[in-house]
Amino acid sequence: MTKAVIPNPLERRHLIERDAAPEASLRLAEAYLAEGRGWEAIVFLQKAGASDRLAALREEAVADGDFFLVRELTRALGDELPAAQWRATSEAAAAAGRLLRLDGGQMVD
Repeated sequence: MTKAVIPNPLERRHLIERDAAPEASLRLAEAYLAEGRGWEAIVFLQKAGASDRLAALREEAVADGDFFLVRELTRALGDELPAAQWRATSEAAAAAGRLLRLDGGQMVD
């Protein structure tokens, strides 16, 4: 099995704008995910109609406390995340030391 090649930024833009078979889009998305590039995989998962994979990626982002990725995946899925999941994201972010206040950089409870 050959390793999928991540396209350069210009090729990526062309691939996003073109119609593609769901299988091809899914292969690209999985190549990005294998490289730890979830943000770049989102558009190809959408093109592939892989809502189950988008949802799984969102669960990983919740567990990692990545608010921005959770928000983007929620937009891609076109649904709403329950408040309990946002709280879980917040708790994971706090555990990872990602919650900082802008007024002095100290985390507060």
